[in-house]
Amino acid sequence: MGTPTKKRPFTLEVDDRMDKERAQSKGQEAKDCNASSSKNAMSPMDSEYQEDLEETTSDLKIKINKHFIKGFRGKTGEAAQDKDKFDMKRLFSAVSSGEVAQLEGLEQYLQRAMKHLTDSEYRSKGKTALLKALLNLKEGRNHTVTLLLDIAEKMDDLKEFVNAAYTDIYYKGQTALHVAIERRSQLFVELLVQKGADVHAKACGKFFQLHDGPCFYFGELPLSLAACTNQKDIVDFLLDNQFQNADVRETDSQGNIVLHALVMVADNSPENTDFIIKMYDHILTRAAQLHPKVKLEEIENKQGLTPVKLAAKKGKIELFKHMLHREFQDKDTRHLSRKFTEWVYGPVYSSLYDLSSLDSYEKNSVLEIIVYGTEIPNRPEMLQVEPLNKLLEEKWRRFAHPIFLFNFVVYLIYLSIFSIVTYPWKPESNQTNQTPPYPLEKTLDGHLLLSGQVILLLGSVYFFLKGLSDLRRKRPTIESFPVDGLCDLLFFIQAVLFLASTVLYFCSRKEYLGCMVLCLALTWINLLYYSRGSKNMGIYGVMIQKVIIGDIFHFFVVYMVFLFGFSAAVFTLLDKPQEQPEQGTQVACKTVSVTNFTATALELFKFTIGMGDLEFTDRYRYKEVFYVLLISYIVLTYILLLNMLIALMSKTVQRTSDESTNIWRLQRATTILDIERHLPKCLKRRLRSGVEKVLGKGNVEEHRWCFRVQEVNWNKWNADMRIINEDPGNQEVWMPPEEPSEAS
Repeated sequence: MGTPTKKRPFTLEVDDRMDKERAQSKGQEAKDCNASSSKNAMSPMDSEYQEDLEETTSDLKIKINKHFIKGFRGKTGEAAQDKDKFDMKRLFSAVSSGEVAQLEGLEQYLQRAMKHLTDSEYRSKGKTALLKALLNLKEGRNHTVTLLLDIAEKMDDLKEFVNAAYTDIYYKGQTALHVAIERRSQLFVELLVQKGADVHAKACGKFFQLHDGPCFYFGELPLSLAACTNQKDIVDFLLDNQFQNADVRETDSQGNIVLHALVMVADNSPENTDFIIKMYDHILTRAAQLHPKVKLEEIENKQGLTPVKLAAKKGKIELFKHMLHREFQDKDTRHLSRKFTEWVYGPVYSSLYDLSSLDSYEKNSVLEIIVYGTEIPNRPEMLQVEPLNKLLEEKWRRFAHPIFLFNFVVYLIYLSIFSIVTYPWKPESNQTNQTPPYPLEKTLDGHLLLSGQVILLLGSVYFFLKGLSDLRRKRPTIESFPVDGLCDLLFFIQAVLFLASTVLYFCSRKEYLGCMVLCLALTWINLLYYSRGSKNMGIYGVMIQKVIIGDIFHFFVVYMVFLFGFSAAVFTLLDKPQEQPEQGTQVACKTVSVTNFTATALELFKFTIGMGDLEFTDRYRYKEVFYVLLISYIVLTYILLLNMLIALMSKTVQRTSDESTNIWRLQRATTILDIERHLPKCLKRRLRSGVEKVLGKGNVEEHRWCFRVQEVNWNKWNADMRIINEDPGNQEVWMPPEEPSEAS
């Protein structure tokens, strides 16, 4: 681990500026302070010259004015008036130009004025002349850098000068070593490390964290910066040099090591993926050579995520695919592989995939992260990466499918009981004036009815608790709601309706019947949840969910605007109904009178479905306006909106036909993990997928839990590959010679 640079708790600086200069400086500082108070103000990384206000630090600094020390060292303040005086403006301008001649006399001036290059007078928000020089390289060179380091070394201030860091909120912690790496100057990187630069300095400013706006997260550490900017030579130098080696286990403020940082930088583009994969493998192998006992890929960050889990959580599919398929042929690094070729015959390969941290048998596994990670945009595609695809298929075949069918049968029984019990539960004709709860007959039918009601109540309590647990665990987003949350929400609403109906029933409220019949209808609709057990029905169910959540919901919102708007306008034109005539008086029964706003809206709704009547009432004013409103409503809703809905639904079905299969597989994967989660530990252990294999690491045997996948690759043929078994076939069970062996 790196040793942080110690700051001097007490510093004594010399200020040789004249009173006029000091007053001007204070005025500029006050101006800069007001300017920097804006929250949106952002200090530039570099400019020709900065006069930013130096922020207050916790260090105690006392400055001495040499003009009050007469005859000190035989001088009477001439140094402050000499033409070779160096202030920050002159110093920064000289190092920006890269001309050593402009720094002539700097060392003599500093010694004569008793100053250091690390004094606050020569620092702009932490930026020193060294940082300024490195930010202004020309063709990778700036000769003033070496001169500055030599001056600091002669004045016994080298370590603090080399490790001086930005204190600005945006670039806080960035040192000269960070800048040299970012400028891709291996010469100055080696020079700085030789001069004592801290290889574990952390650039933790806002610019180096993930947020909206300009930023670049690289893991804060110099090693991570070199790796994330594809500088292999600098990575090798930092890992192995004679001055100070970078520790690959060093973490940043988020607990990420260099491998985590590479995962965060990956963006699935071809050019990015190519160098990220090469750098990832290079650091992995170099770390294994330098630190054989360190298992770098098993280090977790503060979120409990290893690099492979982080790649799964962030949806970095290309890097994730490489991690799972990584296979080293070299004997010394083969133990770093996650894939091992068991046997090969022509284009047929039998591969063993390491299941560590992948299988849902372990807690917080990669499989659970992908299946339940609603914020991952490409979850369906990631589940198609081997061995996850075949692993889910085996889980479905071994235990999930039989249990799913059993649950389906149980739900059918529950639905049948609900449908049978509902009819006798409603009040009889002779009980319409009575209040619930109604008495049960002490007969066989009465006891069966009571038993059915108890079963329904217990089932609703189960669905209620399960719905709460699923919604809390999955936390579906708006984008993932059709995939992750719709079915769980419908089952939860079903349970709430039944429980509400039960409460109303025992509270002697007749409204219980409304909740109960709504629950019955929803119970039948929820039967479609079990369509995911079949591929064809599952894909059809996915399309229905997409259409309901997308097109029909949007249509409903727009339609309600039209319906309420025109209903209010039409209702305003209607006259109040006249009093009912006395008995015996003949009245022309022509139309039905509309007495309230709800009835008006209902009549207009009939126009939408083609059942309306333009003469549904004759009590209106301004006949022309009345018919204009009705005709406009018909055109906008029945002709326009409904046809738009049909067109959008057709387009949605066509667009989602390709992705519906992947979504169905994701839904089935969710079902598999939900079933596995509720299995007893003993049964889960027996049904665990994969086999334990002994894989050699040199002369040391290593036990790994692997999953066997048979693959066919016509672009790759057996060419001096390292394989575990020479002959193909079933390696687990011996088959008689006369029977053909089945490849595993």
